[in-house]
Amino acid sequence: MPESRNGRARPARSAQAPDPATSDRRRRLATLLADIVPGARTIRVSQREPGRTWPSPHARAYDVRGSLVALNRTQGLTAARWVMRTHPEANWSEAYDLDLATGVLRPAAGAYAIADGRR
Repeated sequence: MPESRNGRARPARSAQAPDPATSDRRRRLATLLADIVPGARTIRVSQREPGRTWPSPHARAYDVRGSLVALNRTQGLTAARWVMRTHPEANWSEAYDLDLATGVLRPAAGAYAIADGRR
């Protein structure tokens, strides 16, 4: 165990286990969004709506093949707000993809790299 400056050993830190309530809440969110947007597999959320210069929660939905699923303004705004509130740790200056099957949130930039054949 590494020693501190005064020669004493540092106390061991406990490993933080994932909070089951948080993961359950994220799975429930994915289930609710799948019900709100039938046929959607992924929802892309960002803080900037295309064509606007000011921040505004924005969401787009995609099906299994990656085709755009139409959302009305209320669905898009509600989905974006719910995802942002459920994942406050994310850097919302970038876009993120929420997989509705698993409830996992991933940076959207990673999706572009995989689509181009890079990892």
